[in-house]
Amino acid sequence: MIKRKTSQRDAIEQVFRTENRPLGVEEVLKSGRKIVKSLNQATVYRNLKLLVENGRLKPVSHPVLGVLYEQTGREHHHHFYCRICDRVFDLPGCLLSDIKAAPEGFVMEKHEIFLSGTCPSCTE
Repeated sequence: MIKRKTSQRDAIEQVFRTENRPLGVEEVLKSGRKIVKSLNQATVYRNLKLLVENGRLKPVSHPVLGVLYEQTGREHHHHFYCRICDRVFDLPGCLLSDIKAAPEGFVMEKHEIFLSGTCPSCTE
């Protein structure tokens, strides 16, 4: 159960609603400080942990950026990492939905796909 509401937690949740993509701790801190200037890294870590425990966020292990966080309640999807701006974007749907991904005899329980390259903003 989430404890009392705080302006810091409200700011962190607002950052996720505004960005609507996976975010790292530093991104949350930087954007959150635009809302609450006193926000610090320890508060971000503590609130991310609490939001994960309460099912509002989930961690995503990115092979380059480490642990990112994204909102829960969304359909299965994959991610695109831009090597120029270091941002991660959601890709709608599942790239493996129409193919048999696992070899004969293997039972796939879950998967995660990360594509990487350059996003449209950085390509211009």
